[in-house]
Amino acid sequence: MTTTLPRPLHSLGHQELDRAARDRRWPKWATMAVLHSVGLPTLNATLLRPGQTPTEIRTAARVLAAALDTDRLMIRSDGGVERKQYYRGGNTFPVADIAQRAAPLLDAGRAVILAGPTNRFTNKLTVMVRMDRPGPGRPGTFTLEGLGPGYDVADLTRGELPPQVTAQLNDVDWDTFSTPRWNEWTITGDQCPGGEDARRRRRLERLASQTLSDGGQLSGTPSAENAEAWLRGRGFLHLFGPQSPQPAMMRRAGRLFEDSFVLTRAQPNRNWRCLGTAFSVFADARTVYWDLVDGERKYAAAATPTRRAKGAAA
Repeated sequence: MTTTLPRPLHSLGHQELDRAARDRRWPKWATMAVLHSVGLPTLNATLLRPGQTPTEIRTAARVLAAALDTDRLMIRSDGGVERKQYYRGGNTFPVADIAQRAAPLLDAGRAVILAGPTNRFTNKLTVMVRMDRPGPGRPGTFTLEGLGPGYDVADLTRGELPPQVTAQLNDVDWDTFSTPRWNEWTITGDQCPGGEDARRRRRLERLASQTLSDGGQLSGTPSAENAEAWLRGRGFLHLFGPQSPQPAMMRRAGRLFEDSFVLTRAQPNRNWRCLGTAFSVFADARTVYWDLVDGERKYAAAATPTRRAKGAAA
């Protein structure tokens, strides 16, 4: 069977984006299409579907890499409900290795998203964004959870690290936009047991056991100490510097609320109750939104609202 050669997200027209946004087989890709269609910053990316041939995979990777002027691409997986054991993507690999890396995921029936490379060790700011309401027409809440330099989205979504700062708006009318006033924000500081040292160690442990092990960067035991040595040896010192993300997050809070209001209208579920996305500021000052997650559709009904919302995994 012949399949259509994948094309980069940023080259798709309005009708193609609309079709992609409505295709619930690939939820991450669908929400990337929604984000891009409303003009929010997203990584340029390509979707590989199960059944793509090795030649098609290599061609799609080369086309995307040429469009981005890079020799490395990020790999993410997509498709269906993500259970406890699944491929934790977000790492970048040389273009020449993409076909080999993608094949097992495609063979397992999952799609693969190839995206522009990022450096998850040098982020300036990471924000988890949550929109909640009990039901249509009822007031809800808007919540921002922030982490500072050296952390990434997966620390909030998969690693479940406590945020360094939380900001919340209550009694939000999700049917009528109104710019929030400064005194309407409730801001909560760091409540991590053990403080920043404990949070940093959990970050290092996750990097060692997942991120660096998957990429083959670590040799020997995947320990926090080895992960720290690896970061320091490459000059990635962001995690070990001052951690005070509140000013940077609150400077963007109004715009994040405005963008989120737009997303509640753009996504297809009119009866939504819990939506989540994530926002990153990279070291080069670029910004990006990740997936838009509908908590009622992605996770099992037994999951808590907070856990359901935390799905904007990188």
